[in-house]
Amino acid sequence: MRPIAHPTTDEISLAGLLHALADPIRLDIVRRLCTAGCEMNCITSAADLAGLSKSTLSHHFRILREAGLVRSERRGVELLNKLRLDEIEARFPGLLRSILAARDAEACCGRKSATVEDSVQVRSEIVLTT
Repeated sequence: MRPIAHPTTDEISLAGLLHALADPIRLDIVRRLCTAGCEMNCITSAADLAGLSKSTLSHHFRILREAGLVRSERRGVELLNKLRLDEIEARFPGLLRSILAARDAEACCGRKSATVEDSVQVRSEIVLTT
């Protein structure tokens, strides 16, 4: 099996991080990884993120990995993903925690922000109408 490529800390770009976190599903995955403080695979995530297929979650984890947000490691047939919080914090101090805090504040204050459920619904409608 091929080794999994990860960007080094110096290769992680601000634009790449922001692009990866612009999607509400990926932002929610990162929030869950940060809150749980543990590794997560697509099947574990699927239990929490209803309505998303394993292939869709794999796609989102790949985007997060390529941006440098998660480190993926094969264990048997599973691919476990862990948030690279310390490395991101060293490269961009306070960025990830600020983004997650802003997301939580939006949700807490009742402001309408895109949720995973909204995103799944919109994407389902797009697929059905095209």
